[in-house]
Amino acid sequence: MSEREITVLTDVSLITCVVQRGVADSVIKAAQDAGAQGATTYYARGSGVRERLGILGVAVEVEKEMINIVVANDQVDRVLEKMYLAGKLDTPAMGFIYVTALEKAATYIPPDILQKLSPKKAARKRKTSASK
Repeated sequence: MSEREITVLTDVSLITCVVQRGVADSVIKAAQDAGAQGATTYYARGSGVRERLGILGVAVEVEKEMINIVVANDQVDRVLEKMYLAGKLDTPAMGFIYVTALEKAATYIPPDILQKLSPKKAARKRKTSASK
């Protein structure tokens, strides 16, 4: 067994944004311009008041795009605002955005970035046993 380290981030939040199909790219670009590092997108189906306007009042299924972005807590307000504006979420039926506090998150973080992080504030390293 070899020793490996896991870096656990404790000061991050998840921003989830639901937008009309075709809008996600501009929302992600705005988030990255505001400091977000990356995003995960996927398709989902949604329904709302607007979708009930189909023929004879029958609900029309509409495909949405979901965007998930993990950001440091000190970036949340800035990134959320830029995503909100880029997605035109102040317009009826354009989408929805919300933030979820994450207790822990883990991924690879380059050593030079880890050195810049305060051990108390952002990350904790833990040794784990892993089989080869």
